[in-house]
Amino acid sequence: MEPYIDVAAPVKNALKEGKPVVALESTIITHGMPFPANKNMALEVETIIRERGAIPASIALVNGRIKVGLTTAMIDELAQTSNAVKISKRDLSYVIQQSLTGGTTVSATMLIAEAVGIDVFATGGIGGVHRGHKDTLDISRDLEELATCSVAVVCAGAKSILDIEKTLEYLETKAVEVIGYQTDVMPEFYTASGDFSVSHRLDSVKEIATVFHVKRRLGFNGGMVIANPIPQEASMDKTTIDRVIEQEIKQANAHHIKGKALTPYLLSALEKATKGQSLTANIALVKHNAALAADLAISMAKLS
Repeated sequence: MEPYIDVAAPVKNALKEGKPVVALESTIITHGMPFPANKNMALEVETIIRERGAIPASIALVNGRIKVGLTTAMIDELAQTSNAVKISKRDLSYVIQQSLTGGTTVSATMLIAEAVGIDVFATGGIGGVHRGHKDTLDISRDLEELATCSVAVVCAGAKSILDIEKTLEYLETKAVEVIGYQTDVMPEFYTASGDFSVSHRLDSVKEIATVFHVKRRLGFNGGMVIANPIPQEASMDKTTIDRVIEQEIKQANAHHIKGKALTPYLLSALEKATKGQSLTANIALVKHNAALAADLAISMAKLS
């Protein structure tokens, strides 16, 4: 990837000096939230990471160049671009060749983060096995990258619109640890509670950092999911949000909305159906994850 990547000076210097860096995806800007909430969220998340002592590295493609570390102007452009591409691994070559602009998904962000040497990545929620997958075979590429890229991914679990049980089963098959940070259950994005157990529970950042360090020392490839529940004060009622999700999935199916378009459609529909409550929760959990990721990056840098 080196000929196609531009690493911003603060990120490049931090990596060279062994300082903590946190990667951030950009589909949450281009496809996950409306303007100006998306722009404000992206800038606030970067500020949180800096204030905790780490360096943020937001990742996106701008005019066909992979950018690791975005300027405020780039974030503003991404936040307002109506034709931004949603970029997974399969899209990278095309977007580069066509000199397009777009947001990187969890999978593409992990690939790029590993390529430049970033160990920790903060996002909202990972993709996974979609409901109705038996008919659609709709399984997020995120899970494959988690199986192969050695990056620790801090998230609020898998997105609630997914089949959480099957997502966890897929991760288990791929030998990806799902570490519950101070929780025994897999949080379900908008809610701190969940119906399924994580692989292991750890209650301190140092323990998580050490487990990831040991995994590398053992020579095992692959990432790690750090499931960080949404703050209790921002957590939505599980029964209510589950009911709304079921309704909106039926609407999506009725309108034949699937593939790349499904998740952005559902997030937008949920925001409208909950009168903005889901967006507020989304912003709260992203900030919460960024803070934990910064602490984890600092702890991992000390071990390295």
